[in-house]
Order: sequence, then structure tokens, then C-alpha cells
Amino acid sequence: MNLPRDKRVLLGVTGGIAAYKTPELVRQLGAAGIGVDVAMTEAAREFVTPVTLQAVSGRPVWNDLWDARVPNNMAHIELSRDKGLILIAPASADFIGKLANGLCDDLLSTVALARECPLAVAPAMNRQMWEHPATQRNVQRLRDDGVEVWGPAAGDQACGEVGMGRMLEPEQLCERVVRAFTPKVLDGLRVLITAGPTFERIDAVRAITNLSSGKMGYSIARAAWEAGAEVTLVSGPTALQPPPVARVEHVASAQQMLAAVNSCVATTDIFISVAAVADYHVLNPSEQKIKKDAHILTIELAPNPDILASVSALANPPFCVGFAAESENLDEFAEAKRRRKRLPLLAANLVQTAFGADDNELVLFDDQGRHPLPRAPKIEQARMLVAHIASIYEPQ
Repeated sequence: MNLPRDKRVLLGVTGGIAAYKTPELVRQLGAAGIGVDVAMTEAAREFVTPVTLQAVSGRPVWNDLWDARVPNNMAHIELSRDKGLILIAPASADFIGKLANGLCDDLLSTVALARECPLAVAPAMNRQMWEHPATQRNVQRLRDDGVEVWGPAAGDQACGEVGMGRMLEPEQLCERVVRAFTPKVLDGLRVLITAGPTFERIDAVRAITNLSSGKMGYSIARAAWEAGAEVTLVSGPTALQPPPVARVEHVASAQQMLAAVNSCVATTDIFISVAAVADYHVLNPSEQKIKKDAHILTIELAPNPDILASVSALANPPFCVGFAAESENLDEFAEAKRRRKRLPLLAANLVQTAFGADDNELVLFDDQGRHPLPRAPKIEQARMLVAHIASIYEPQ
């Protein structure tokens, strides 16, 4: 299959125990529509076999500088020419040192020096090796040379120690590869997103909430990050792992969400209000658990602030994008909400087909009319929404 350059990666695997994760990385990249060729160092072959990587990639694996399978016998030149990115994962301390000093004594290091495409490295090593001044100098030199350094993370290590040096997980590396290939249509813009439900306390153990999973808001945060935005995500209670955005703030109630939004809205270019904010909160919630008895329990509710309306009503508001989850009359209710809150764009869906699901079907409403998006996984919906926002965005 001949994929375009912006959909092909050369994955370089060096010697380290984290190499056992590379078959899963190759599988995830393939699932994301990205073709992968693999080049290995001799040390890498001690940790994972070429046969395994060939099986998951569906492509020959390379490790010989003199490989005769390339017609001109210049694998070190040809391997990167149809690639949009070279990713070295895991990148050992030794290999990082080679890259930083322009050394090339095998196929992978020579390809890295002869490349025309961007280069990223995912360090993986013992914490003391990572913290050593020589490694830190080499990493800084790579950054100065324009090489992206993805990670490392902190955690348990194969040597039994705990600290910085773990390679990022395959899912995290796949996210960054996808971002590297995404057009930066929101480059330089600051985007604030609310996501998830709110949690309005009744007593010490009970609360009023809703069925929002947060999946749509988290997907939009990821799509905006992929598009180059500086993203702040304000999240109600969810079980989701946040995307690697600039800032994540976890809140519970609508009042807390409003405070978090107000703390950064003045420096925001685009505000996307995706959270399913409770319309009411409990007056005088109990500090202790309310004991069950045979009597009817009466709870007094008071309206919560309308976060989106308060932001759109500012004297100098950001570009505001609203969400509407309706159970009926989608077009009528969504367009009325957009006009009432003076929004340039509103995305709407039916709650029967959206809450908790992994896919979605959105309809976008703006001054130009109605724009239905085809049903798709929420991350794809989020990417289509971000592209639409970029096409109509105007500084407020």
C-alpha cells in the first residue's frame, strides 16, 4: 500500500527492555492509518525479534547498513525519503549520545543523520543514566538541533528502581505521531474546554449528577492539541485519562467549574463548552450522611450559573462554541440556544445516541446554516469540529 509521506513513519528500535513494547506501538500506529517501516540496531535484536516486528508491520525489517534489498545499496538514504517522521523508540542513552554528536556507525544512526524529515526520540533508560549530566547535555543538544524529545515518564523500572526514565506507553507515542502529522490549523491559539458532568453534593456520600462520560470533551481537547493549540481542559468527574494538553484542572461542581473557567478565560482565544453542567445545585447540603428512614426526603434546589452564557456575555469574549444535547426537536432547540447565547457556533446531538457511546453524530449550527457531520468515532467527530472551528474562527 502506497501511503502519502505524511502517513508513513520509520520506527527505529534500539537496545533496551522497553523494546518489548514496540510491537504494540506498531499495531496502534497501523490502526491509526499510519504505515510503519522498522529499523533496528543489533542490540535491539536481543530484546525483540525482527520476525515479530515484520509480522505486526507487514513490512521487511531493516538493520544492515549494506542491505542489498535496496537497488542502489543505499538503505541509509532511501529508508527516510518517503517518510514524514523518524521515531526512535526506545532511544537508549548510547544512541542519544550518537545522535547528539553526529556519530553514525550503523544503519539506524546513519539514516538519522541523512534524513530530510523530522526526528523524534522516546528515551528509555535507568533513572541514574537519565539523570547523568552527560545524558542531559546530549538531550539538550538534540532539542537545540530541532529534535523532539517525547518523555521519559516516571515509574517502576526493570532494574527494580523507581524514577524518571520509563519510555512513554505505546498509546502516548501514537498520540504524538498523529499530532505530528496533523495540520496545525489552531497553531498559537489558546483553547479552553470544559468536559464531563458536574457533581452537585446532597450529603457526604450522595450527589446529583448525569450520564455524561466526558468522552466528547476529552476527544475535542485531544483534537485541538493535535491541531497545535495550547489547550486547557477543565474536567468534571470522569474515569478518562486526559490527553497530553498544556493544563488539566479537575473540578466537581458547577460553581467550581465556573471558577476554573473564570481564572483563565481572559487569556483564551476559543472557549468550547462541552461539559454537561447540572442546571441545579442543592441548597444547604448535609455535611454528614443523611440516614435512611421512612419519611419522604425533600431537597431544595437552586439554579446553577450558566457558564457558557456568562462567558459569551463578557465585554470582550473569546470565540465561543456551545454544545446542546437534546431529546427532541434538535434543530429548533439548538438554533434557539445558539441565538439566545449569541454564539458563533453550536454543536448539537440527541442524548439518546450520544451519552456514554464511543461514537457520535453531530450537527453544527452557525451563521451560515446547518452542517451535519457523519456518524463516526468521537475523536473523528472532534477533528471535524476543530477543522470547522478553524475555518470560521475570527478573533473576538
